[in-house]
Amino acid sequence: MASLSDKITILKGIGPAKAKLFEKLGIYTLQDLICHFPRGYEDRSKLVTIAQLEVGQSCCFRATVMTTPRSHHIRKGLDLTKVRVADHTGRLDLTFFNNRTAAQRLVYGREYIFCGALSGDYMGYGMTNPVFEEVDAPPVITRRILPVYALTAGLNNAAVLRAVDQALAVCDPPAEVLPREVLESYRLLPACRAYQAIHRPASREEAREALRRLVFEEFFVFSAGLALMRADRARKKTAPYTHTDLTAFYQALPFRLTAAQDRAIGQIRADMERGVPMERLVQGDVGSGKTMVAAAAAYLAARNGRQAALMAPTEILAEQHFQSLSRLFQPLGLQVSLLTGSMTDKQKKALRQQIAEGRTDLVVGTHALITDTTVFHRLGLVIADEQHRFGVAQRSRLLAKGADPHMLVMSATPIPRTLALIMYGDLDVSVLDELPPGRQKVDTFLVDERYRARINAFIRKQVAAGRQCFVVCPAVEQTDGLDIRSAEVWADTLRQTVFPDLRVALLHGQMKGQQKEQIMASFAAGEADILVATTVIEVGVDVPNATLMVIEDADRFGLSQLHQLRGRVGRGQHKSYCILITRSRDGQTIQRLKALCATNDGFQIAEEDLKLRGPGDFFGSRQSGLPAFRVADLSLDMQTLRQAQEAAAAWIDRSGTAETPEAEALRDRIGILFRRARGTIN
Repeated sequence: MASLSDKITILKGIGPAKAKLFEKLGIYTLQDLICHFPRGYEDRSKLVTIAQLEVGQSCCFRATVMTTPRSHHIRKGLDLTKVRVADHTGRLDLTFFNNRTAAQRLVYGREYIFCGALSGDYMGYGMTNPVFEEVDAPPVITRRILPVYALTAGLNNAAVLRAVDQALAVCDPPAEVLPREVLESYRLLPACRAYQAIHRPASREEAREALRRLVFEEFFVFSAGLALMRADRARKKTAPYTHTDLTAFYQALPFRLTAAQDRAIGQIRADMERGVPMERLVQGDVGSGKTMVAAAAAYLAARNGRQAALMAPTEILAEQHFQSLSRLFQPLGLQVSLLTGSMTDKQKKALRQQIAEGRTDLVVGTHALITDTTVFHRLGLVIADEQHRFGVAQRSRLLAKGADPHMLVMSATPIPRTLALIMYGDLDVSVLDELPPGRQKVDTFLVDERYRARINAFIRKQVAAGRQCFVVCPAVEQTDGLDIRSAEVWADTLRQTVFPDLRVALLHGQMKGQQKEQIMASFAAGEADILVATTVIEVGVDVPNATLMVIEDADRFGLSQLHQLRGRVGRGQHKSYCILITRSRDGQTIQRLKALCATNDGFQIAEEDLKLRGPGDFFGSRQSGLPAFRVADLSLDMQTLRQAQEAAAAWIDRSGTAETPEAEALRDRIGILFRRARGTIN
């Protein structure tokens, strides 16, 4: 017997070249292959007669070859082979294009099982490129519920089928990871049967039961992993903070905090007083005041003799945090420093010496914070802003610079509760569900191309009043076959034709980091009237003077992403607007975009987005550090997710740990899942 860890090249017919194709699907070992689950099924288990074939319907039938296959070379790149077959109900002509080898395997007088779709009309019927196998051969592509797999160029379904069947024949399926009581309570198939049935179902019902079991398994492993992480965190100890009076901090604020901010700060203070490292997410809509909550946490760290580090995804955002927090903390006697990659080596060296000697209380920076040369004197708090822009490994490297420091992560992307169960299951969550007084409501309008002249006139009106405008496009450059606005082409059009008298700048993600920072800083300083950009401005851009957001081809974005873009305006004292432009006439698309016009509540929009388009890529790019589920679908399997979470929590409560011989397979699977999420294994 082979081992699940063996490379797929031990299978017949898979050499180095074909293995490279499988690698594109993430398949390296026999376990990867067995866990490459079908994306659907085609029922080929029933045989019909030739007379029962229906046009356009894929069917299987048994027939005898009545003529010797004859091939003709029609023109360069096109061969045609014809053969006639028959059963007791009729005859049928089969045509094979560019498949002479397969067609000539048909032997005159022999019976085969064919599968294909009938085509034609009353003038004549036929079938093109049917698949077939001998009557006495084991059913591989006919006479079965046929799994349909995700593929890549050069690798067809039959090749994957053959490989999976071989793998199941030469090695045992993955070991059972679900406890016996869970299998019995939820009436789940055992692993040995489920892994066979998902690839070789005897019926549709068996395929459904196998799928339910494997979805449950994925969620159970993930949930158990998170529960163990929580349990491990609860066992860690750190010195409890004893100086937690925030009176001076509140007196230094130029405004009153919202009740939601007060509640979140109270939760953070309680965490820090417990003597266990805090791992908390502060989740709030655009403008809900997450930075002030983080500032309170940094103040508590400083009051207890610890340093804090705030990591931002861009230099622009780091600079903004540095400016606002410096103004806040200076009267309180706290030192705030800024560390970014664009600083000179001399500046970075001097600043790193201050940090190492403990002469700064809060360090705001970018990825420069996690380099080996940045050493902290006594790091007690790590804050990650726009946390979905950082991978787990990056946060871990910053955390490793202290002795079990507290961690606070912030996200301005509202997540529906159902999705948050997966994304943040290992964190305590504080939600800022109200906006500070005076925060502008952005009026949002949905229009089509008929309004173009009025939009251009409105842009001119805003610029004439001294304001600035964002114009967002879904693509950087023009792509053949896609009728969408590109930032490069549209910026040129605005400069040369529409607004030749205005200052138009261009910003997109393919530019180098320093160039992007310079363009954004220039726009923030008022040196351009219009900034044409891609979604690179989605996060952390604060230009209070910008009052208009125009989004081209808005139907190309998810609602949550549109809401984030809209949040770039309305950040100052002037009335602000968002205009969504679409050329789509699809009813569901229009309904989806109108949902954004109806509300500024990011959590309500996120729920609507999840409902309309599924979880998919909720952030536009997949959250770094999260396991990718092989078979589970969050838009379909939420009930199974809740059951698996309940089962995992109950099992952890009963066993207290996974350190038992019975849980060895589960421990191994959890380790693989989270190492794969961190990118440390294939």
